[in-house]
Amino acid sequence: MYSDKDIAIVILNWNGKALLEQFLPSVLKYSEDAKIYVADNASTDNSVEFLQTSFPEVSIIQNSENGGYAKGYNEALKHVSEPLLCLLNSDIEVTQNWLDKILTAFNSEVKPDILQPKILDYKDKSKFEYAGAAGGFIDKYGYPFCRGRIFNSIEEDKGQYNDITDIFWASGACFFIKNQVFKALNGFDESYFAHMEEIDLCWRAFNSNFKTQYVGTSTVYHVGGATLNNSNPKKTYLNFRNSLITLVKNTDSNVFSKAIMRMLLDGVAGVMFLLQLKPAHFIAILKAHGSFYLNLSNVLKKRKTLKKRPNYYQTSSIVWSYYVKRKQTF
Repeated sequence: MYSDKDIAIVILNWNGKALLEQFLPSVLKYSEDAKIYVADNASTDNSVEFLQTSFPEVSIIQNSENGGYAKGYNEALKHVSEPLLCLLNSDIEVTQNWLDKILTAFNSEVKPDILQPKILDYKDKSKFEYAGAAGGFIDKYGYPFCRGRIFNSIEEDKGQYNDITDIFWASGACFFIKNQVFKALNGFDESYFAHMEEIDLCWRAFNSNFKTQYVGTSTVYHVGGATLNNSNPKKTYLNFRNSLITLVKNTDSNVFSKAIMRMLLDGVAGVMFLLQLKPAHFIAILKAHGSFYLNLSNVLKKRKTLKKRPNYYQTSSIVWSYYVKRKQTF
């Protein structure tokens, strides 16, 4: 049976002193027996000095470079021995008893390997937050969506997702995973740098018959976009590039036909950005596809080494369902 002392809460930081000052107190207050780490990605502000002075009870892991989310966590978690890992964004406010519900799920007969709590919007606590909401799924062509959030349509929290249920992917904003499972999957793919790496990890977990669950009885509040805002073309670039890589790496069959269809759908998204007078995002998609082509041989090499499993998708096309059938809630 796992207890609070078996949990390591690891917060990745890069020049985030203000976020640590604002949100770390709630983590300390409501996670008394868990071990709390801050993994610093070679910050150039005074984050480390601030932690040493203001929060001496927090263990600091200092990475030698800013390797983004993926490499940052891979490097930091080599120094963490607790059996349960919580990868927590620095812009998350946790709530009373949030870990109790997570532990109950880990200790259940179902024995999940990866968990995600309910993630609500810190700026409007009546609504789900974009990054994860009430648990993630994926369509045939690798487009992710969530219960509580499909594309930019975000639901109010009315208790409709207060359940505990299997999901396909858990949000990297608040991501619980067994340490041995993280190691068995060789951690995150460091070529991603940031964005979609948790979906890739969960897809590889699914293909290896590990179980991912959502625990709607545990709640956290996420600011979202504190490190890289949705309006930033770099985020568009990373999301489109990494999503395409994730599909090609992990899908079970007909990989090239799925990739071609996915790229056509990305082209439609690019046209929509142009119609919205957002040319920088259109260019970001072009760059994402260019980077995908340049790295295709490496992606295919990775694909050959990975297990595959059918029936990964919840719906054939979330794009068709959302934009044509106008189904905007889960």
